[in-house]
Amino acid sequence: MITILNRQRKHPVRIRAFERLLGDLARTYRLADPEVSLAFVGERAIRTLNRKFLKKDKPTDVLSFPLGEKGPDGKYYLGDIVVAVPVAARQARDKGHRLDRELRLLAIHGFLHLLGYDHFAGIEEEERKAHRRHLA
Repeated sequence: MITILNRQRKHPVRIRAFERLLGDLARTYRLADPEVSLAFVGERAIRTLNRKFLKKDKPTDVLSFPLGEKGPDGKYYLGDIVVAVPVAARQARDKGHRLDRELRLLAIHGFLHLLGYDHFAGIEEEERKAHRRHLA
């Protein structure tokens, strides 16, 4: 099951589009109906999470919390992705593209982290592939 939460109010988020994106990613990586959540939050919330879990007292654009295990109910729990919409909005403006595109880029990035990709083990190449498939 894919769960999308919008915990910020300043920027509109197309919930159904992100349900489709995560569903497409799950199919691409051959995950049969994983439990995954994507939360859109404000800067204060992401800073709190970043401080608590990564010991970095500053806002960031995306955090991933992988589980990657089967629960007692038999479901596969992939994990949670948290995206800071205000940070994404600034990045989109700086890069010269729309907020929706930046949010999709960050959702893909977070999803790949849930799968175990990191910045030292090929996430960049995998992102390029995912961007070609899911952002065209």
